[in-house]
Amino acid sequence: MACMAYPSAAHLCAQVVIPADPLAVREGLKALFDTILLRSLPEDRRGTAEIVLAEALNNIVEHAYARHSGDIEITLDLRGPDLVCRILDSGLPMPKETLPEGRLIARADVSNLPEGGFGWFLIRALSRDLDYRRVGGRNLLSFRLNTQQAMV
Repeated sequence: MACMAYPSAAHLCAQVVIPADPLAVREGLKALFDTILLRSLPEDRRGTAEIVLAEALNNIVEHAYARHSGDIEITLDLRGPDLVCRILDSGLPMPKETLPEGRLIARADVSNLPEGGFGWFLIRALSRDLDYRRVGGRNLLSFRLNTQQAMV
């Protein structure tokens, strides 16, 4: 795993390249959250970033790399009040090369909720400018996260 952080007075950036594997995702997230970039965020914003990144990365491992192995490249840039996130992988494209809707389905019986299926709802709810495209045979997922302390 290669992890680099580029701190400067005007710009903070962090990048990690990890194998598409659940354990590597956990290690990669730990490496990113140990960088000055993510350590500098307010606690609630760190939590939001962790949820969104973990959901996106786990979806890539489970779906994009369902048939073969490969790497995932995560780049984070702090731009003003936003954390700009770019995730690249060489896995299978999204169905119809479109992001899933990520809607919650109303259920009368909350005791029988499925274990998964909430990832894209969370990603959409917690991020801004969410975009997916296929570029040169690779998947590019990008989004912005607000880094300002949430108002209580």
